[in-house]
Amino acid sequence: MFSASDRQPVRTAMDRRPPDDEIDIGKFISTMWRGKLWISLGAVVGLSFGIFYGFFYLQPTYSAKASIALESREAQVTDLNAVVTGLSGDTSSLNTEIEVMRSRKLIKKLVETENLMADPEFNVTLREIKPYSIRAMRVRAYSYFRGAPPDAPSDVQIREATIDRVLASLSITNVRNSYVFEILARTNSPRKSAELANSLAEIYINDQVAVKFEATERATAWLSERVTQLQGELELAEDRVKEFSTSTELVSPEDLVAANRQLKDLRTRRDELQTALDDSRLNIDALRKTSSTPPAVLARAEIDAERLAAQFSAINDSVVDQERRINVQSAELVQLQQFQREAEASRLIYEYFLSRLKETSVQQGIQQADSRILSSAVVPNAPSAPRKSLLAALFLVLGAMFGAGGVLIRELSQTTFRIADELEGRTGYPVLGQIPAIPAKKRATLLKYLVDKPTSAAAEAVRNLRVSVLLSNVDNPPQVIMSTSSVPGEGKTTQSIALAFNLSGLGKRVLLVEGDIRRRVFSEYFDTGTKDGGLISVLTGNRSLSDAVQPVEMLGIDVLPSEKSSVNAADLFSSEKFAALVREMRSMYDYIVIDTPPVLVVPDARIVAQNVDAVIFTVKWDATAHRQVLDGLKAFESVNIRVAGLVLAQISGQGMKKYGYGQSYGAYHAYGGYYDN
Repeated sequence: MFSASDRQPVRTAMDRRPPDDEIDIGKFISTMWRGKLWISLGAVVGLSFGIFYGFFYLQPTYSAKASIALESREAQVTDLNAVVTGLSGDTSSLNTEIEVMRSRKLIKKLVETENLMADPEFNVTLREIKPYSIRAMRVRAYSYFRGAPPDAPSDVQIREATIDRVLASLSITNVRNSYVFEILARTNSPRKSAELANSLAEIYINDQVAVKFEATERATAWLSERVTQLQGELELAEDRVKEFSTSTELVSPEDLVAANRQLKDLRTRRDELQTALDDSRLNIDALRKTSSTPPAVLARAEIDAERLAAQFSAINDSVVDQERRINVQSAELVQLQQFQREAEASRLIYEYFLSRLKETSVQQGIQQADSRILSSAVVPNAPSAPRKSLLAALFLVLGAMFGAGGVLIRELSQTTFRIADELEGRTGYPVLGQIPAIPAKKRATLLKYLVDKPTSAAAEAVRNLRVSVLLSNVDNPPQVIMSTSSVPGEGKTTQSIALAFNLSGLGKRVLLVEGDIRRRVFSEYFDTGTKDGGLISVLTGNRSLSDAVQPVEMLGIDVLPSEKSSVNAADLFSSEKFAALVREMRSMYDYIVIDTPPVLVVPDARIVAQNVDAVIFTVKWDATAHRQVLDGLKAFESVNIRVAGLVLAQISGQGMKKYGYGQSYGAYHAYGGYYDN
């Protein structure tokens, strides 16, 4: 039984597992190497597809390139920058010209010039509909869901679709740090590619000239209309000046100046007469106040005053009349000058537009494009695409990548154990044995195979397991050995029988106990005949151990089978009677092998393990899930039972070769004449 030290808490299987986030480069390389056949197969399939796709399926494409140089200088015959200007050559202008070349207007001209509407490469409606093509399937699907075939596209739709395909076949770029454009055409015909590139270059240059010609025509028409209008306005202004000049009293501005001087003289004379008249009147008043003044003197003074008054009145009337005439003539002069200025302005505008009209008229017919063809496209000698070798290499790499991806997916999705290293690394427990699948179709033939094939790979693997179990505790070699597993069907019973048979080869007395009293499968291996009772009868005291055991002469061991019982198995194994029975077995046999039920199904195995020296935990190759194995080990750890080791059982040699392990692990591969299977 386990000692006190053996029952101390141990490092659990979960604790011993390596961190999941660690990337093991060596394991990755090993996985890729094991999957080299799948990777190679993927590469071959990819290469085959690439060869078929590039050499037989894809239609060759030919590329032809024409170059256009942009004339950035503004060179015109006359200075007409306001009417027709050259290109500046800045980045915005270059990008604009690229978009002009790609405009649907020019591409439409290209379609019409080259009659591409009649070319099946661009007009898909002219192509033959193959029965299994995508187009045919689309038509059938439309007819199925809509109940009628799709409507035929209109001429406008066909033309627009053709323009789209022509645009897709053209590539227009600007050579870096230059004023050079490259027009690249890709079609299925070398001559067609060259013709499309050259035709588009010519259409673009002709369009530049046409745009300038249209601009000149529009400018000429507008200038002609404007000049005619300005001429009428000028004539009207001049007629107004003439008409006003003939209807006014004003002779000339000089006459107005002379009239102003004359008015000034009249005003001076009037002022002098006013002063003389005032003095005369003062003198008369003085004479009248003097009594001694002779009457003749007073009369003469009064006559002089009347004469001065008459002169003043005449001069004053002349001043008023002259002022009126000067005011009228001044106003008329201002209006005349305004009419003259308007007429002069109309004349200047008329002369300017007339000059522009003559210059524009001269410019008609001598417009030049802002670009020129630098080099015409030549007919290519070889297709530019597909690059068959590169395509094949690309599909080769893609195929290998898909193969590697499949290997990785298979590896990452694998939740079972295939090699001992993986089992040890994930659980933290040593693997004591690796047992290949025994080629016995029926359980009854197992014994015969073990006896007849003592040097088979399976027999040698069990022999190695025996050595590992006996050496698992050198100081206290195990005597009572228990065999269990996580779930049913993992081969623990077969392993128990093989181990017991192998232990008997040491010349020891060996007892094989059927501890799985719920299923009782020993009867399928041995002719046990448990009518008189077995393990249950011994535990209940109805039979002695020596009477219940049955010898198996073929294997040289004794077997203690079980029988059906209504008593709960866990209660039987928990009783003191079972512990006493184990002690009795120890005294009678050198080795006792107890086959118990799976630990995750019933608690029997954990109870029986309290009375044994070593627990062997069987894991079926490529069948038992990681979680089941870990949960089974944790079930023992929860009751402080230390599992002696694991056994990877029912290993398939063909399966190991399939996964790439067959040549790497001796336990899985039959080396030469070492094994007699």
